[in-house]
Amino acid sequence: MDGTAPEAVTTVCRQAREAARVTRELPASAKNHALELIASELDSSRERLKAANSVDIEQAKQDGVSSTLIDRLTLTQARVSAMVNSIRTVVGLPDPVGEVVQGAVRPNGLLIERVREPLGVVAVIYEARPNVTADVAALCLKSGNAAVLRGSSVAARTNAAIADVILTAAATSTH
Repeated sequence: MDGTAPEAVTTVCRQAREAARVTRELPASAKNHALELIASELDSSRERLKAANSVDIEQAKQDGVSSTLIDRLTLTQARVSAMVNSIRTVVGLPDPVGEVVQGAVRPNGLLIERVREPLGVVAVIYEARPNVTADVAALCLKSGNAAVLRGSSVAARTNAAIADVILTAAATSTH
């Protein structure tokens, strides 16, 4: 999506809302399984990700993008490993959905609790840091949310490749 057509944005947001209805109901085991598959698939898709990233880097250089921004954009082996490890760290976190944060019993015996619930849809706009695509997707899945991500156009191919790997792995986890 180019991000300019209001109809396209509306469609993506509606799809995210539908996805959020599914993710909020997923048990922790299903979310963790999906996250493990995503981490493994990202790990085994390094060359594909780096190929997409190379195209983004070359275009950024041609467009006169600063060397600092190009450095942030660049996917190295270490940065792909960090993405994979970050997702595996999220797997190890406790599932926040349904966690009772605070509770009290009223004098009449009524139990009142503050329970963590998913937000629904989380929208994130970010610069040329491709790892954010994987980080936000993992955190949103773990917390039972859906995500609408808008990365920098400088990283469009890299972000699309990462998102495709994530979607493919997540779809595989439901079968």
